[in-house]
Amino acid sequence: MATLFTYVVRWDIGFAPNPYFGFCTLATCKPKIRKLAAPGDWIAGIGSKQNETHGRLVYTMCVEETLSFDEYWADPRFARKKPNRIGSVKQRYGDNIYHRAADGRTWIQEDGRHSLEDGKPNLDHVKKDTNGQRVLISRSFAYFGADAIEIPSEFRDWKGKGYFNSVRDFRRNFPDDLRVAFTSWLNSLADVGIAGKPFHWS
Repeated sequence: MATLFTYVVRWDIGFAPNPYFGFCTLATCKPKIRKLAAPGDWIAGIGSKQNETHGRLVYTMCVEETLSFDEYWADPRFARKKPNRIGSVKQRYGDNIYHRAADGRTWIQEDGRHSLEDGKPNLDHVKKDTNGQRVLISRSFAYFGADAIEIPSEFRDWKGKGYFNSVRDFRRNFPDDLRVAFTSWLNSLADVGIAGKPFHWS
């Protein structure tokens, strides 16, 4: 059975997730989800109170493929997701930032969103991001960003419980009937693709 993962998207800048260039990818942040999720599972990013998008769906993706960081870096399909600080906004927030050095052990963090201001590696981000060591990839996704859509009320108050309220990290334990109904709703959105700009671009 497919697993449903939900979490609150506090920083929505087109980086995590990155919905551009034909694929929705989760390559940074949320290392536990990236460790656990498998093809066929659903990820749902929920809006935050601080962004005034609480109770709304920022994005969803059905995981279709997982790659290691080195595989992601080397795959020509994702070359356009490598960050370019002097490129377009989409290019500046590219999430294809990690690969190993020639010694096969040391992580290289490319100059991007998770780097320091001078472009040097941010070791805190390196440690957290590479703890997942997997990239989640999907062509079946819906990204709403600043135009996050309201989660239907029947899901937000499922038999008297608010399963889509804010959680500290993520949630994956849902009643089976809720999981089936909610993922069916997500599946109905999976061909939407990009339907909005990131909240923090504004």
